[in-house]
Amino acid sequence: MYRSKFNPKAHPTGTTFITAGGTNPLVNNISGDGAAMPAGKKEGRTMGKPPGCSQNFPTSYMKKNARTTSVESLHQVKKSNPSLLQPTQLKPKMKADVPKLADQPPVMNLVTSKNFVVANAVETILAAPKKVTQGAKEYLHKEDYGKVPKYLTHIKNDIQAEYDYIQQMHEQEIMEASAGQAPLTEGDRLALLNGLKAKWESVNTEYQAATHVTLLDTQGKMYRKEKNEASLSQLEKDIERLNKKNIVIDQFS
Repeated sequence: MYRSKFNPKAHPTGTTFITAGGTNPLVNNISGDGAAMPAGKKEGRTMGKPPGCSQNFPTSYMKKNARTTSVESLHQVKKSNPSLLQPTQLKPKMKADVPKLADQPPVMNLVTSKNFVVANAVETILAAPKKVTQGAKEYLHKEDYGKVPKYLTHIKNDIQAEYDYIQQMHEQEIMEASAGQAPLTEGDRLALLNGLKAKWESVNTEYQAATHVTLLDTQGKMYRKEKNEASLSQLEKDIERLNKKNIVIDQFS
């Protein structure tokens, strides 16, 4: 088989394909003996790499227990490393062990002739009385006996201070509300009352002129009747208010 003496991977002579994007001349490998590329490869420099080239192979997924080891069973631990099953600290016994056969047996069938009822009665009769302590406190002779504790006095003072503050706020609100109020003079009251009576007479005359109309077949008739009735009702309320004395008006409304 024929084999050429020249390198098959050598670049073409006088090529211009590998000169763009570098500091090399426009024509490269003129002598024909260039082995290395003067500029790097340009894979994916125009429109990017082909779709799917960065995906992993289907067989290169993470397998089970690839980064961890499986937990050994109890049977395997007993065989390979039984020292792990031994407790690090033993719990102290709450009761003594049962005596063994080799130990000395306890004395059995011991009977006493003491009468515990009579013995307890005699001990109680012959017992000396208990001594009463001489330094007992007499609470009736204390300095603060029958007096109100100090903490209750402090609490009462705090509650009274809160009540005083709330009362002061209410008084301040009443003063602010009554600052813009003034009593209505008798001359103004009579003038307003006479004007309202005259207006009531005018509206009542107009209303009485239409009372004979029993058929309200148009919107105008219904509107005038309802308007006159509402005006008469409001005028009567205003006249009733002005008939009272000591009327106060708001100067800022």
